[in-house]
Amino acid sequence: MNLKEKILNTRLAEGQIACFYLGQVGFIVKYNETYTLIDGYLSDYVDKNCCSELVKWVRKYPAPIKGEELDFIDYVFCTHAHKDHADPYTLSAIASVNKKAEFFASVTFCDEFTDYGIAKDKIHGVVADKAYTLAGGISFTPVPAAHEQLNTDDAGNYHELGFVISFGDTKVFHSGDCCMYDGLIERIKGADILMIPINGKDYFRTVVKDIIGCFDSVEAITLAKEAGASLLIPTHFDLYSVNEVNPAYFVDCVYKLNPAQSFKLFTPGERYIFEK
Repeated sequence: MNLKEKILNTRLAEGQIACFYLGQVGFIVKYNETYTLIDGYLSDYVDKNCCSELVKWVRKYPAPIKGEELDFIDYVFCTHAHKDHADPYTLSAIASVNKKAEFFASVTFCDEFTDYGIAKDKIHGVVADKAYTLAGGISFTPVPAAHEQLNTDDAGNYHELGFVISFGDTKVFHSGDCCMYDGLIERIKGADILMIPINGKDYFRTVVKDIIGCFDSVEAITLAKEAGASLLIPTHFDLYSVNEVNPAYFVDCVYKLNPAQSFKLFTPGERYIFEK
């Protein structure tokens, strides 16, 4: 059974959601026969277009599903414009096979989605701290994401966002690429699941190689504790050698800092069913 068949054939009890890991920070979430894609990076766009003399991007493993297979997706979220989060190849592939999907991203860059063959009426520019309601028992609120700082356009709209998405009574916070900032805890308080990058940041990556950083393991675990999250899912540590961390360090930090914290380390294509 391939991943598409696994997703479509997953049966859920009332109130359950299923999370399928796609690599990097990408997930498909299934709820009530509705399918949500978050930051799906299912190609080698970065490898082909983003290498420099200092940084060579080479995927460590293939995507567990292809964009051309996502004819069943209902909602597509992109946290920011970096191409491993708003991937032109993946978005174009979805647009070629799926005319029902609705696409959500910051108002500061969502207009570029028309370049990928997505119809204008399917593109929704969103802003931070505003609540939105979708069909299928789903709602969401974008929150600012600091990558590594909070960046806005002239109108004050944030370029980078995270999303608190409610699937019925279950709240999932996907931070995109983010660092800690004042006010984040209050915005995500009560989320049941946190999907948080743990690749960290340092001088040589940020300044020398122009690789913008994110939370590290200690920060992610502390955030989950302060926000009261039931489940912490670390992301952004396994796809590219030039920006990876050893997940064993994350596990060690959990047992040192908050051994009561439930967490899930995924392999690509793996499913996890969550119930409150």
